[in-house]
Amino acid sequence: MTVTLPEKESFSLSAFLIRDNPARFLLSWVAGFVDTAAFIVLFGIFTAHVTGNIALAGSAFASSEPQTTALRLSMLPIFMLSVVCTSLLARLARKKGWDVLTVLLSAEAIALGLFMVVGLQYSGTLIIDAQSDLIFPIAVSGVIAMGIQNALMKEAASAFTGYFPTTVMTGNFTQFTIDLVHYFSAKLSEQTEETKTEAEDAIVKIKRVAPLLVGFFLGGTGAAYFVPSAEFWSLSMPLLIVSMMAVAAYIQAGVKAQSV
Repeated sequence: MTVTLPEKESFSLSAFLIRDNPARFLLSWVAGFVDTAAFIVLFGIFTAHVTGNIALAGSAFASSEPQTTALRLSMLPIFMLSVVCTSLLARLARKKGWDVLTVLLSAEAIALGLFMVVGLQYSGTLIIDAQSDLIFPIAVSGVIAMGIQNALMKEAASAFTGYFPTTVMTGNFTQFTIDLVHYFSAKLSEQTEETKTEAEDAIVKIKRVAPLLVGFFLGGTGAAYFVPSAEFWSLSMPLLIVSMMAVAAYIQAGVKAQSV
């Protein structure tokens, strides 16, 4: 009797790029890189999250710097408008039957490309001063790109195993720490079915959060290394990553459609 062994599943780069853990790592890397790059070249403006801009706006207000305060606060409605437009785009994609992840990753890639182009256009004439009017259009394009990524993680959550934030690490680091406590508490306790289950659940959560933290840290480190020498050209790296993920999502959407 001949036994037929099941064929090995062939490796697919497109499937790998949008798998949970690689996607967590890559998108967090992008957010860490872009946020750090913007902070360096735009004199302390955050593009990936709101909290930092609010804190720095408060600091500028206390220091009697009205123009700097207004600049940082102006990023908030721009961020909100970016999220609104992304959410509407996701609704349109669902209505038209388009793949939401593909559409939103493509939108982010376009926005990152715009951020790089605007930065290259104006950065050469930037006055080495946080009051420069040229900071505003550059910052706006960066905030739009990261606003899209923030909304993408919510609107395209069904493409992954639930929602995971890739731009703000405070909540992720808190969860990671809590899961470590649960894991070691379970391991150091008397081994019962309950403690074994608790340890297993904790390690699953740790494996989900760890790529987010590592990706964001490496992205920020990469920006700190490349931005001083390459400036806005360094944004080609996150642009390439998001573009590759958009293509991968498109390919996988086609594969799913054929298998239905």
